[in-house]
Amino acid sequence: MPHDHSHAHIDPKSGDRRVSVAIWANGLLTVAQIVGGILSGSLALIADALHNFSDMASLVIAFAARKIARRPADERMTFGYGRIEIVAALINYTTLILIGFYLIYEGGMRMIDPPEVQGWTVVILGGVALVVDTLTALLTYSMQKGSVNIRALFLHNLSDALASVAVIVGGSLIILYDLRWVDPAITIGIALYILYLAFTEIGGPIRTLMLGSPPDLDCESVIDTMRGTEGVADVHHVHLWQMQEHQVALDCHVVLTGKGWENIESTKKRIKDTLQDRFGIAHSSLEFEHEDCAHEDADLFGHGTANEHVGHSH
Repeated sequence: MPHDHSHAHIDPKSGDRRVSVAIWANGLLTVAQIVGGILSGSLALIADALHNFSDMASLVIAFAARKIARRPADERMTFGYGRIEIVAALINYTTLILIGFYLIYEGGMRMIDPPEVQGWTVVILGGVALVVDTLTALLTYSMQKGSVNIRALFLHNLSDALASVAVIVGGSLIILYDLRWVDPAITIGIALYILYLAFTEIGGPIRTLMLGSPPDLDCESVIDTMRGTEGVADVHHVHLWQMQEHQVALDCHVVLTGKGWENIESTKKRIKDTLQDRFGIAHSSLEFEHEDCAHEDADLFGHGTANEHVGHSH
């Protein structure tokens, strides 16, 4: 299965501008909602404000990560700084999970003893929030397809927009029917949705940071293709991982036939070209062994068996 690397390319400066506009909008909204939530007694409004605050924090983290990720590799970070965006996504999803659990606890407490809530304040601020959330979601929509960092942001905003709709509905029911329990109930609903989003998405960044193989890459196909290359007898000690979100890397030991060993440079070029063309693997480190003196009983994946000498190469 070919590894698809196509994703939306947006000029970095234009992308940065979009993110900074979203930061300011969410910052102002958070302050307005917290003040409004305290004055009106609405937990749902404060829940939405907390969610918006986490949005602003995640926007700031994502903005910083985008800037840092562009720095070139140096002696301290020989792989470059691109992975900072994966770390940022992980931080953002983790904050979402903490906020989700906190809101469920607060909502539960208020279900037991629903307080007085001023519906109009809730509806008006919920409406303002919906506008800002929709704006932020639109600003980041085209950027999120190519970046796990921005995708975390986009999902934050999408869930915010839905939460704002729920807040407006809750405020309207309080105005019309004085249904005070609706406010904490909606809060718990928002929290469950936040948790669902965060738990569904957090696996990706964790897998990348754990040096997992790319989820959309067929490892068996990569190995079969290398084994099928002219001059190659076998491969082992295979490591496939993502250096950054869109950069797949491979290193492995390649056992060459006698003929492959004689033409080692052309064999190496053949393997590297195939990896690049068929799977988009641009970074590959290959260690070659002659089939007459190759490692015995070596593991296909990982660092090899315990009884092998570390660093033993041919």
